[in-house]
Amino acid sequence: MSEAERASANQVKVPGPRGPGLLGAFAVGAALCSALVTFLVLAGLTPILPTNEVVRWVLLLNVLLVLVLIGIVAWEAWDLVRARLAGVAGAGLHVRVVGLFSLVAALPAILVAIVASATLNRGLDPWFAGSLRALMSNTVEIAEAYRDSQCRTLARETQLMASDLNRAKLLFDADRKLFADFLSSRAGSLGFPLAMIVDPDGTVVEQAELKAMEGLTPPTADDLKDVSDTEATCLVPRSGYIFRAVLKLPAHDGRILFVARAVDPRAVEFPPVAQAGINYYLALEQKRVGIQIAFASMFALIALIVLLSAIWFGLNFANRLVTPIRRLIHATDQVATGNFYVQVPVRKQEGDLAHLGETFNKMTAELRRQHDGLTAASDLIDRRRRFMEAVLSGVSAAVIGIDSHGLITIVNPSAEALLDTRREQLLRQPITAILPEIAQLLEEARGGRLRLAQQQIPISRRNRDRTLNIRVTSEQARGEDKGFIVTLDDITDLVTAQRSSAWADVARRIAHEIKNPLTPIQLSAERIRRKYGKQITQDREIFDQCTNTIVRQVDEIKRMVDEFSSFARMPKPSIGEEDVVDTVRQIVFMMRIAHPDITFTDQLPAEALVASFDRRLLSQAVQNIVKNAAEAIAEVPEDARGLAEIDVSVRRENDEIVVDVADTGKGFPSEGRQRLLEPYMTTREGGTGLGLAIVGKILEDHGGRIELLDNPAGRGGLVRLIFPRQREGDIPDAAPDSRPQRQRVTA
Repeated sequence: MSEAERASANQVKVPGPRGPGLLGAFAVGAALCSALVTFLVLAGLTPILPTNEVVRWVLLLNVLLVLVLIGIVAWEAWDLVRARLAGVAGAGLHVRVVGLFSLVAALPAILVAIVASATLNRGLDPWFAGSLRALMSNTVEIAEAYRDSQCRTLARETQLMASDLNRAKLLFDADRKLFADFLSSRAGSLGFPLAMIVDPDGTVVEQAELKAMEGLTPPTADDLKDVSDTEATCLVPRSGYIFRAVLKLPAHDGRILFVARAVDPRAVEFPPVAQAGINYYLALEQKRVGIQIAFASMFALIALIVLLSAIWFGLNFANRLVTPIRRLIHATDQVATGNFYVQVPVRKQEGDLAHLGETFNKMTAELRRQHDGLTAASDLIDRRRRFMEAVLSGVSAAVIGIDSHGLITIVNPSAEALLDTRREQLLRQPITAILPEIAQLLEEARGGRLRLAQQQIPISRRNRDRTLNIRVTSEQARGEDKGFIVTLDDITDLVTAQRSSAWADVARRIAHEIKNPLTPIQLSAERIRRKYGKQITQDREIFDQCTNTIVRQVDEIKRMVDEFSSFARMPKPSIGEEDVVDTVRQIVFMMRIAHPDITFTDQLPAEALVASFDRRLLSQAVQNIVKNAAEAIAEVPEDARGLAEIDVSVRRENDEIVVDVADTGKGFPSEGRQRLLEPYMTTREGGTGLGLAIVGKILEDHGGRIELLDNPAGRGGLVRLIFPRQREGDIPDAAPDSRPQRQRVTA
């Protein structure tokens, strides 16, 4: 099958959503139009009057459409729930999208409904509150009270003017012109634009008109009828805004004072208007509940239609959105199982999702190509990895790989053995923390242009000094992001062998050159002492002292030369099956007798510990170590020495024999103590520096080693001799009970 045919066969086919389809779109459109028409009719924006009959039919139509929308939405929701229960791909996303659209549509509708209801109630309640109802009820009374207040003010001022005119009766009789001026003056001071004195029949006797007043009607016979002479009568017109007052003047023979004044037109016009308003308010209060129900019903239906329509739109949008996503989910699941030939159908009408489908198809094609390439590369890398692991496992040198940040990435078994650390504890650790001694060499390799940097560096681990030949090789990478390969060769034994060979040759030459003249010197000194000893009478003591010194120093030089010769001509060990416990016990017994001032403590097993070694050489090595321990104690001042004690123990660890000699002497230096094993290296005055070198050579010939440690019990040093129980090729015997028994003996 070709690649195109395979891709066509692997096209994802996802069934589309089932639903009401065109019926839902028609129902939603009709419901929205009905809601709009209902709003226009109730708002009075159409020629159709919102009568009770019209409102009932409109609300009934809206209720039917709402029920249809509820059925359609329920149908869509049931399909959605059934897909979710069936575990259809993308059903969860479909539910979340629909839920989001429903929430976005429902929250504003519910919020607006609550706000509108509260606003409607808040808007209507204050208008029909008890205080406002009382205010509206008292509006007419307030208007009439204002009118009566204007009348009382006019009547009171009329009475004042009447009193003045009664008192001016003499002036009226004496001088009418002066009285007319007085009348005008009083009318002006009291604010009457018109004041006149008339007879009961309406004839004007005297008049003061300060300002012409339009619409003023003269007093009629009814106005002047029954006028009091104590209280002024206020005449309120039925139209106009001119108030009039009349009062009888007793001093003027029953004549009547008539005054007129213009007032605020509202004092006349407002009382009937207020009465009409209170009547309308009472009518509205009776219809309050009906208005609230009508508005609430209208808003609830419109809001419900909008809400259901929004939910339907959300369902349809979610269907269109989720269907291509569902196809992509199906295709992604197949890609996750390893099918890189899967393709999704692309429909241009889906817009950006169609572009997403095209990109997915390109991605699967690219993944298919890269997968094939990576598979081939992985096979090649796996073969190379196995080859490199085999090479690194067979290399005796320690190999450590580090990245550009100085973290360890590769460790071979030789590196684990050299660093005495497991692989898991080395990986991803900084190389400078594991081997701080190579930090400078690593910096030189990073800063230099050469790919190889090499140096011999001494390191110390667990009080063991080693000499390593270190090579740092950089990777062939550009920029700063390159790693390094660190190779560590342990050349401690090689360096030691070279030094021992060189010192053995030096010792051989020194012994040959010095030993030849020693015998003639000693013989000459002894001959001089015998021949001239009796002849010298003066300074005989000095003579004997000098000759004895020559002979004694020659003996010391001979002893030193013998040590040189012994070191230069170390015999090959004669290996045999011997008891280590008996050998060490004899050495301790001999040294205990030689040094009675020192307490010797031995921890030796009760059973014999048989091993393969040269008894003479091992005895020499143990004796040298115990002798050095005694000399180290002697070098401590007596006032600071305390208890002089040497502890000798023998034990077996796995397939090795361990002999420990601990003392309370001055101990070993903290730095460079491993160099004490080199020939002619000593910290003791008068020492030749060959004792530890000879011991180290003996242990080396036995396949063992020597360690210089601190005494764990306190002051002093501890020398540990380690050698294998069986040499290579020997058959090990059954291990006897080598548990030490402590015995303390004080000479």
